[in-house]
Amino acid sequence: MRGERLAIGVLGAGGRMGRAVIAEVLAAGDLELAGGVERPGHPACGAALGNGLVVAANAAAVAHRADVLVDFTTPEALAEHLRAAEDAGVALVIGTTGLSPAHHAAIDAAARSIPVLQAANTSLGVNLLVALVQEAAARLPGWDAEILDLHHGAKRDAPSGTALMLGEAVARGRGARLEAVRLPPRDGLGDPRPAGGVGFAVLRGGTAAGDHQVLFLGPGERLVLGHVAEDRAIFARGAVAAARWLAGRAPGRYRMADVLGLAP
Repeated sequence: MRGERLAIGVLGAGGRMGRAVIAEVLAAGDLELAGGVERPGHPACGAALGNGLVVAANAAAVAHRADVLVDFTTPEALAEHLRAAEDAGVALVIGTTGLSPAHHAAIDAAARSIPVLQAANTSLGVNLLVALVQEAAARLPGWDAEILDLHHGAKRDAPSGTALMLGEAVARGRGARLEAVRLPPRDGLGDPRPAGGVGFAVLRGGTAAGDHQVLFLGPGERLVLGHVAEDRAIFARGAVAAARWLAGRAPGRYRMADVLGLAP
């Protein structure tokens, strides 16, 4: 650590998740805030964070004061944040969703020199759910799988990163890749549902922080596994737990399952 307490820098400090992470850090006795970053021109730039800190527009400067960076921003900002973390030699927790294969390749490259933990959802409960879903999928290979994804109306990506993570858990439990078994959206008159596929139902509206259900549908019965996010603070708490765990690790790419001590 650079000081007596673990120093965390927050990328996306002006957003809802960034503000929630900052609140968690400031409330923790074993942590200190290394700084907050927003894109140039963002209304939060220059806003006071306490302890003489203000929201900056330079990720590199904050990275050099931090032990771990926590990133809840946009896919477009990822390359800059990876460069800042690599240059400073600090760990990076990525909670940004909507990442493309190219973004994941960039994360893999950065993980050769720094520890990186990327998660579509940093909730501890959701990540335990992923493990349960994978186990259920392996034990119920002939059952249909459907994933329900409900979020607030302002959410842009659909299905959510969490829904896709759950779909990947179903596919992994059955020894397949999600791309091979994912069903297209259903609308209008179509053919009967093909066996072995993974379907998604996406709902958007209101202020829902995130509701997910995985339905395994068999002959005469169904199993429903789910998670309800009542407060966005759960994602901030999970991200801070991940930051604590990641600090001082060897370079590599890690998952929330590693934080929870779950088997691969």
